[in-house]
Amino acid sequence: MRFYIICFSIFGLQCLSAQTPGTFPESWQGDWTGTLDIFNGKGKVQSVAMTVEIHKIDTSKEGRYTFGLVYDSKEKDWRPYELVPVAPEKGIWKVDEKNSIVMESYLCGPKLMCWFVVQGSRVLCTYEKTDDQTMVFEVMSGMEKEASSTGNTKQGEEDIPEVKTYPFSVFQRATLKRQ
Repeated sequence: MRFYIICFSIFGLQCLSAQTPGTFPESWQGDWTGTLDIFNGKGKVQSVAMTVEIHKIDTSKEGRYTFGLVYDSKEKDWRPYELVPVAPEKGIWKVDEKNSIVMESYLCGPKLMCWFVVQGSRVLCTYEKTDDQTMVFEVMSGMEKEASSTGNTKQGEEDIPEVKTYPFSVFQRATLKRQ
């Protein structure tokens, strides 16, 4: 049990200490385009053009940025979200979908992550700036109901915690280039 606590504590400290003040979201500004590949257990099932638009909103007093997602084209599927600072010094932001959905997102080093549940599915979205011209976007999702539960026993003097695993059903990945 102590091992798990130490691992999670180290991860949390790494997220906080990995912040590079002044680089996010300023250095992420631009239009990032590429192809989103969608996979399930059988392999790749679809590919679609994708763009992530990140731009400072000049009229924002809070330091908001556009955080638009475009799938195929703006006419077909445009999601004009906004990135809202909450506690940037701690890597905490929100993505405002402009429809009453506002989700916390966390910057750990080069990766912005948002983990949420919608309609019975767990979803993890990540955006990782791998260099000045490349961003990798990934989505992992599966049902919220656990696939298995193990542990929850005692081994000698050690209490073994319960560990639940959750299924994955869809994986999406795009390597996006700054335009």
